Amino acid sequence: MSASGGTKAIVAALGANLAIAAAKFVAFAFSGSSSMLAEGVHSVADSGNQGLLLLGGKKAKRAATDEHPFGYGRERYIYGFLVSIVLFTIGGVFALYEGYEKIHNPHPLDNWFWPVGVLVFAVIAEGFSFRTAIKESNELRGKQSWSQFIRRAKAPELPVVLLEDFGALIGLVLALFGVGLTLLTGDGVWDGIGTMCIGTLLVVIALVLAAETKSLLLGEAAGPEQVAAIRAAIVDGEGVTRVIHMRTLHLGPEELLVAAKIAVAHDDTAAEVAKAIDAAEVRVRAAVPIARVIYLEPDIYSEAAAAAGADPDATPGGR
Repeated sequence: MSASGGTKAIVAALGANLAIAAAKFVAFAFSGSSSMLAEGVHSVADSGNQGLLLLGGKKAKRAATDEHPFGYGRERYIYGFLVSIVLFTIGGVFALYEGYEKIHNPHPLDNWFWPVGVLVFAVIAEGFSFRTAIKESNELRGKQSWSQFIRRAKAPELPVVLLEDFGALIGLVLALFGVGLTLLTGDGVWDGIGTMCIGTLLVVIALVLAAETKSLLLGEAAGPEQVAAIRAAIVDGEGVTRVIHMRTLHLGPEELLVAAKIAVAHDDTAAEVAKAIDAAEVRVRAAVPIARVIYLEPDIYSEAAAAAGADPDATPGGR
């Protein structure tokens, strides 16, 4: 997995979640807090999710085959989608069920210092993991807002870890809320309400992740800046006079397919056209290094045909 895959952030999150999960289950055993049980299962689900992301990154490195000529880059999208399913079922649905049970069968907490101490420890550990994910994301985010980065990122790992860590921190606050009110009032219903809130939060995050990774699985085009850079690189004004139309598609987070119909001079020889195409491919790869699969089809541009058909400046699939 490349650096942009966020390996450091995934490993940091995995280590933090394994330690936190063990601590939460110990706290649940001593206190009987449903919030701690839900948070423990949440941390186990998150640990499994990080394992899935690492596995997807490893499988994506496989070389192309005759059956899969464009390689396995989309493995990372598949495992990112699996993460959303795991987070929804094991994390969110379980927490909602546990919260429902606790509200209908409340009981006071035993040894309250266990859940409080573990939750404080978990906030510190998750904060470290979240800080690592933010640091790696800032190297790629540029001037995008956080919501834009999560929506537009082509590598699924960092958005997944960011949302997981953010959700974990909010979930810990909700767990503290439930445990704290249970201690203050002596009513275990508050612990169940906190657990229900955690479950709702996890379901919402899982749905956001599912929507974003589904879009990547279906196939997303290059971003507007990359499309503009590719169009500018193709045209040199001599061998290639314009881009008639163009489509781009991410074969993986770091691999882009470019297919374009380009205009060449009507009196160019086959050798000249081939030379112009080769030169255009070199320029495109220099401008956008992840454009690794390029297909350029030469054609004679016709003003009349363009006027009768689609806008010659449009780039279907590239917007």
